[in-house]
Amino acid sequence: MFAELLAIVSVRRHKARMPPACRLYLITPAAIDELRTFADLLDETLAAGDVGALQIRLKGASDAAIAAATAALAPIARSHDVALILNDRPDLAAQLGCDGVHVGQSDASVAQARRAVGPDALVGVTCHASRDLAMTAAEAGADYVAFGAFFPTATKATTHRPDLDILEIWQEAMLIPCVAIGGITVANCRPLAAAGADFLAVSSGVWDHPDGPAAAVKAFNLAIAQALAERARS
Repeated sequence: MFAELLAIVSVRRHKARMPPACRLYLITPAAIDELRTFADLLDETLAAGDVGALQIRLKGASDAAIAAATAALAPIARSHDVALILNDRPDLAAQLGCDGVHVGQSDASVAQARRAVGPDALVGVTCHASRDLAMTAAEAGADYVAFGAFFPTATKATTHRPDLDILEIWQEAMLIPCVAIGGITVANCRPLAAAGADFLAVSSGVWDHPDGPAAAVKAFNLAIAQALAERARS
């Protein structure tokens, strides 16, 4: 599962310095109108190619709506060996049996999130464009850090624009994985994968792809593979 993948990344960096891998980290739309229809779409999307994690991110939804979405989507994610991460809410992540939680700088601290979800669940932290925030999160016990937004995005208001070197430096210097997020599409993802992102967090770049989400996953997988091949040759 995702936790094992994160551990493999850390071992890779610590020991052999093998070439980095990079995988998709899929985020749900901010609102899901028809849960059953979306569940079918998710199943098709995850079957199309490699995805490491699915984050349920339903801003403004009630606890009951989040619980219903988790109940519908968790079995689909796990049937494809995709970890289920809940955004913002460590308490609900624990109650609903999610594989982990992702928190922002204004949400729960790493320590608070860890107490809520326990030692075996994942805790990820948004660190914007700051290596200092990321190092603080890593020292506090986060399982991964997320940098962004790398590109303009309509998903949420953003003010931080990290440079690619934040991924390159993190890849070389730190053990825990890093996630790139923010406005990532098939057309612009290759530099992020080549720079050292372990995961690319994508929402509208998949769900709003002109050929559909399944085609987007296939296209992302191909673009990532090409970027990593170019990195290996350089």
